[in-house]
Amino acid sequence: MPTRKSISSIGRDALMIVLITVASVELSLRIYNYVDPLPIFYSDSYNRWRGKPFAPNGSSHLNSKGFNDVEFNIKKAAGTARILGIGDSFAFGVVPYEYNYLTLIEQNLKQSGHNVELINMGIPSIGPKEYLSLLINEGLALEPDRILLSFFIGNDFEESRKRKLISYSYLASLIAFVLDHRTNGQWIPGDGRYDDNAPTFTDKFYLELEVKRSAIFWLDNRAFESDCGALVSMQQFCFATAFSYISEIKRLCDSRNIGLTIVLIPDELQVSKPLQAEVIAASGLAEASFDFALPNRLLHEKFDELKIDYIDLITEFSAKSLDKRLYRPNDSHWNIAGNELAARLILQHLSAQLGSGGPPDSSIVSFPRLPLTKSPPVAAHGKPTTTPLQ
Repeated sequence: MPTRKSISSIGRDALMIVLITVASVELSLRIYNYVDPLPIFYSDSYNRWRGKPFAPNGSSHLNSKGFNDVEFNIKKAAGTARILGIGDSFAFGVVPYEYNYLTLIEQNLKQSGHNVELINMGIPSIGPKEYLSLLINEGLALEPDRILLSFFIGNDFEESRKRKLISYSYLASLIAFVLDHRTNGQWIPGDGRYDDNAPTFTDKFYLELEVKRSAIFWLDNRAFESDCGALVSMQQFCFATAFSYISEIKRLCDSRNIGLTIVLIPDELQVSKPLQAEVIAASGLAEASFDFALPNRLLHEKFDELKIDYIDLITEFSAKSLDKRLYRPNDSHWNIAGNELAARLILQHLSAQLGSGGPPDSSIVSFPRLPLTKSPPVAAHGKPTTTPLQ
């Protein structure tokens, strides 16, 4: 029969083995992340979420900078108007490359007579602070003539969260990542397949996400509008902080004679009546407590004060959403139809800003209708072929 002393010895040995194993795995993950960084592990740099150079992305590949676009020269070609598309995952794109609204905008501007180059610099999961950093660190060196900044109402007001304790351990971060993605059913791009009708998150998770975001639409949420003290389920939203980065971007652009156009991208909650009803019911608040256009009006006022050019998509998206799905199921990102509508609206606006070349016809945007469960055809240059938009 084992003695108490022998059991204690076995317990100590087992504990030592566990501790050594955990330490070894932790060290290995840190070394691996140093050599080949992964977004799973904490970093305060926008490069945490940046794509890897030449990485596969559905039917195409990222360029040498890790952006979802073709290669471009640092030196701008003479006579070319260069536009930088800066934004988060909307700009980067969750739909295949040829369906992305920035891709469509560039192609149609060229088709309508503009000598233009639109560089997609979208990076998933970044916000206004990172938009400014990206512009300073990389954008200004490209000598842009205009910045096309995509501002997502849904989470671009979200302040940087306090670093979670779990993020200090790479092993714990990895375990949490795996469990989270298995639970929520998150779609991960890069396998060469795309289904416009496949849900990204579970019903439960997506509703919880939108309930958390709905704090910016509360009529009595003065903290969001003024002192930025609203804390909702670990998410803090602040109008003033987000706008401070926008105003600095405007100042930099003005100082270098660079045009700035901001696209206000509505959250699905702002344009979908059924989703609004679900969120209101889940929040426990009265319908009269919500104003789903509040952040947009606040931005309009500030934009007008600083003479910032902008286009707000909320009205058109609200109207079209009555009879057509514009967002992926259980996902706040646009589907193919949403990218199509956004491209058409932004094209009309940009054509006026760019002057000569003539505005595109209202029917200029049409997509190559490819089977969405198979990889689209790929041209010799490595990007999917796209029928000229007519």
